[in-house]
Amino acid sequence: MPASRTLFACSTLVFLLGGCAVGPDHRPAEVQAPADWAAWHGGSTALLGAERRAAPAGVASGDWKAFGDPLLDRLQALALAANYDLQTSALRFAQSRVQRTAAAAQQAPQLNASGSVNRQRQSESGAATRMIDALGSSVANRDQLIRTLSEPYNLYQAGFDASWEIDLWGRVRRSIEAADADAGASAALLQQAQLSVQAEVARSYFELRGAQRELRVAHADIAAAAESLELVQARADGGLVTDLDPTRQRTQLAELKARIPVLQQQEAQAMNQITLLTGASPGTLNTELAPPSEGAGNPLEALQAPPLPELALGLPGDVVRRRPDIAAAEAQLHAATARIGVAVADLYPRVTLGAGFGYESAGSERFGEWGSRQWHVGPSISLPIFDNGRRRSTVNLRELQQQEAAVAFQQTVLKAWHEIDSALSAYAAERQRHAELAERERSSRDALTLAHARYANGLTDFGVELDARRALLQARRDQVQSTSRMAVGMVAVYKALGGVPPAVAAAPG
Repeated sequence: MPASRTLFACSTLVFLLGGCAVGPDHRPAEVQAPADWAAWHGGSTALLGAERRAAPAGVASGDWKAFGDPLLDRLQALALAANYDLQTSALRFAQSRVQRTAAAAQQAPQLNASGSVNRQRQSESGAATRMIDALGSSVANRDQLIRTLSEPYNLYQAGFDASWEIDLWGRVRRSIEAADADAGASAALLQQAQLSVQAEVARSYFELRGAQRELRVAHADIAAAAESLELVQARADGGLVTDLDPTRQRTQLAELKARIPVLQQQEAQAMNQITLLTGASPGTLNTELAPPSEGAGNPLEALQAPPLPELALGLPGDVVRRRPDIAAAEAQLHAATARIGVAVADLYPRVTLGAGFGYESAGSERFGEWGSRQWHVGPSISLPIFDNGRRRSTVNLRELQQQEAAVAFQQTVLKAWHEIDSALSAYAAERQRHAELAERERSSRDALTLAHARYANGLTDFGVELDARRALLQARRDQVQSTSRMAVGMVAVYKALGGVPPAVAAAPG
């Protein structure tokens, strides 16, 4: 009966205090956001492009397929499957899940089984001898009894014990809460790693295609310069011009040829970066990454990349919530808050319910008999009294760590807004620059046509045509480079936004 009353009292205490969890509760952090995209913008208002508009409602979440390039999609899939950085992040996420399982295991009773067989001998001068001496003359044959008790014997023991800590103050629950938050942070960091790898693949891919377009334009310019050299040389041989004109044309032709190795190096570097990101050896993807054959005979077609998707950002408050680094920072703040409760719970007593049952026998012949049984059951309490301030210092440490996590969260949000604004401004600036470069290329082409006609009619010297040709070549190079930078700029926007915005429309064709 006393044991039953004890168990009943413990159960009542668990019921009454089971919902108590000390320490602060985590509340979702507020993310500050502007009312519209124009409110938080650094720099000229001319960079507030049309892309900073609200997304239409009901648009499904976008992905990298918005660029409409099947090869890019395949490279993204290869990178997600084989990139070593992503494998490391995935393993860290798996570790966080295992740690969460270990923390949750504290809620259940702990069961242990044990067994042993020992050969033992008691001392003839030990505690048993002292007890015999205390009995005095009532013990006959003292020496014989001592020798008998000190003879070696086998001790057989087997049984099991169980214990369960009553989570009165929520220490275990706070531990599980912190582990859940850590797992959430690991999941967000895995998503951040995936986004970074996808963005790097896209950036390297567009840089590769840009270098290949420049190579195509450069080879076409070399062919045109070689043809022009033949014409100028024929005029010089006929005495129509001096030898200075073909010499100057040879100089320009050499300048154009000198650009080929540089562009080839850029192409190789971009290819190697892509193969590294996809976990492949150098040269593995050379065939797939070779320049497309369309438009090889017309350098003007190489000036234009495939159309980029239209971009609509959506509401600022929704956009910033998509960023995995912000989700990870908030989860880390949650974990730090929960660990305060774990530290505070260590200031209070711990109550553990325990029970055990087993057999013990000083000989194998009676080991399994019912009379050899032994058992125990009952609660135990551990009350911290004095530890020289160690537990209280741990509480203070956890509170400071929680404040640090809160500051880190706010810093992450602020950094996100700066990255978004900078990426959008860079993209808008490059779009405007690209439009002006296209107009410059058209004007340079017209100027070269006019200069060539005037030189052919003897109205100007070759230097005018040569200057016009150089201006056109530079305009073409700048336009091709701007095309690549515009695509890379859109990739930077996607990364800053935490992924492809939901209102991105796929590129036509």
